Amino acid sequence: MKNSIIAMFAGICLFATGLFAADVTGKWSAEMQGRDGQKRVQTFNLKSEGDKLTGTVSSPMGERQIVDGKVAGDDVSFAVEVEFNGEKRKIQYTGKIVGDELKMKSGTGERAREFTAKRSVS
Repeated sequence: MKNSIIAMFAGICLFATGLFAADVTGKWSAEMQGRDGQKRVQTFNLKSEGDKLTGTVSSPMGERQIVDGKVAGDDVSFAVEVEFNGEKRKIQYTGKIVGDELKMKSGTGERAREFTAKRSVS
């Protein structure tokens, strides 16, 4: 009986943890190296409401709206849509919030990039 109560309590704690999504609302900046070797800055203006994530991603290529944004605990995921040679594509982003940093990965395969965005204080 005691073991089943402990197991039930542990299950409830795990379930409750999943209900609380981290607040990623704010401005985040990441510096990354472009193909030409020059550093580029991407800015993420994020707004989380529960498990939904909205906002924009700004880069030297312009500003794009976030689509399919989700927050689950410390994990975030979203996409931005781009048009290249008349073809629309989605660039996927996934990441994990670690303090005031957002450890991110974007793209797939050989084009995948990992970077860290830092929360802006201004």
